[in-house]
Amino acid sequence: MNRGRAFAGALAMAFLIAAGSTGLPQPAPPPQPSAPAPYVLTMGDMMNTLVQPRHAKLGLAGGTQNWALARYMLVEIRQSFAGIIKAQPRFRGLPVGELVDAALSQPLDAIDTAINQQDSKKFVAAYDQLTQGCNACHAAVDHPYVIIKVPGASAFPNQDFSPRR
Repeated sequence: MNRGRAFAGALAMAFLIAAGSTGLPQPAPPPQPSAPAPYVLTMGDMMNTLVQPRHAKLGLAGGTQNWALARYMLVEIRQSFAGIIKAQPRFRGLPVGELVDAALSQPLDAIDTAINQQDSKKFVAAYDQLTQGCNACHAAVDHPYVIIKVPGASAFPNQDFSPRR
């Protein structure tokens, strides 16, 4: 009999082990930490980090007649707006691409012409139009208190804006 009980016990143990690996309820694994949600830039974040510094650098480069740097900053500001339009096509229900086009296309094209002609007077006038376009756009989206101006001095002490001759 002892032998029979031992066999029955071994058989029961084997059954329990096999049952444990075939779908009987198992304890839940410990919870895994969830990945943090990615930070999504707001319109203000994009304007402050992508556009405003490029606007300032464009003005500083043109003001010192550093036409190569001004050309580069013009490309950069256009690329910034293209990225913003893709990232946030609507702001406060308004189409960002259309707002940018209406407020900035003509001044940006005039800056392009001024840079190509290396004409300081045309650059200053076009840059002023660009700055006014920025402020008109801000007013259109109910942010008239965000006022952009022509930089009076460089906010970039670690960059030389004078042209290389």
